[in-house]
Amino acid sequence: MILPIVAYGDPVLKKKAKDIDRDYPKLDELIDNMWDTMYNAYGVGLAAPQIGLPIRLFMIDPAPFAEDEDLTAEEQEQLKNMRKVFINPQIIEEEGEEWAFGEGCLSIPEVREDVFRKPQIKIEYVDENWEKHVDTFDGLAARVIQHEYDHIEGILFTDKLSSLKKRLIKNKLASISKGKINVEYRMRFPNAKKGR
Repeated sequence: MILPIVAYGDPVLKKKAKDIDRDYPKLDELIDNMWDTMYNAYGVGLAAPQIGLPIRLFMIDPAPFAEDEDLTAEEQEQLKNMRKVFINPQIIEEEGEEWAFGEGCLSIPEVREDVFRKPQIKIEYVDENWEKHVDTFDGLAARVIQHEYDHIEGILFTDKLSSLKKRLIKNKLASISKGKINVEYRMRFPNAKKGR
């Protein structure tokens, strides 16, 4: 089932999410619905707060980035086969020299800005089968994970922009929170006028 994606301005996006246990109600169904929602919106990642749930759960499938011709064949292959669910994740390390990349977000449509992040991360998490992992990711995969991880920490990519950039997009963000935007997927707007 395709769920509405929560738009910028909703308080759930600024909350630090809570861990869950394996008895979380209808978790398998929730994960299936999140995949449906993410693919319907042509996303490469989706975190539970983006569908209104302040829990430490996100998923990624960076396969669309595999078509980037600047990547090595090995990097392309890695991205194609990286569909993953992260439950109760903890980033243990972030390493390397920060690099900029134009990021967007399903909760903040039509806004793309360069965000600086470290190129390599080590993360501990359990998957949808409650198997524990400690994995290292780099490049675009690490970036997608860091973006989604920020969501469960109550951080948006716009929080990482300079004060000048934030001022330049302020009106656009206000329009998004009021629902004054056309998107091709279901969204829930916190400040939309009733009767829309």
